Amino acid sequence: MNQETFSNAWELLQDAYQAQMEGDYDQAVELYRASLDLHPTAEAHTFLGWAYHFQGHFEEAIAECKRAIEVDPEFGNPYNDIGAYLIELGRYDEAIPWLESAIGAQRYEPRHFPHFNLGRAYLAKEMYARARASFEKALEIEPRYRLAREALAAVRRLVN
Repeated sequence: MNQETFSNAWELLQDAYQAQMEGDYDQAVELYRASLDLHPTAEAHTFLGWAYHFQGHFEEAIAECKRAIEVDPEFGNPYNDIGAYLIELGRYDEAIPWLESAIGAQRYEPRHFPHFNLGRAYLAKEMYARARASFEKALEIEPRYRLAREALAAVRRLVN
């Protein structure tokens, strides 16, 4: 593959992300697919999964994240995203190993998200000590993360 093809794929990925941020998920999906046709990347598969998620297509989102992992097993985002999608589907036990893999991934930012999502899974399973520890870890990494702070407060109210 030449540099021009890679550059075109990257430009399509950026256009897709912009469309997604503007709420145009159909356009985002089309652009992510075009990017992937030129040059498959873990990022494009992951973000395509994110767009599918916003469209309510959770199984397709999970499948795209698994494709991302095949392309780059060290990219942590798809592991976290699979875990988050499984939480939304109420499949907490399935979510936990994916989130643990995200935590251990070499290439992943922002690192507080999988800890927060792990806390969400534990909270749903009424495993309050583990949920608290996960939310605290998220806050240790990103002290300004409001959702983790609110979740930690909720856990403290439940156990007191």
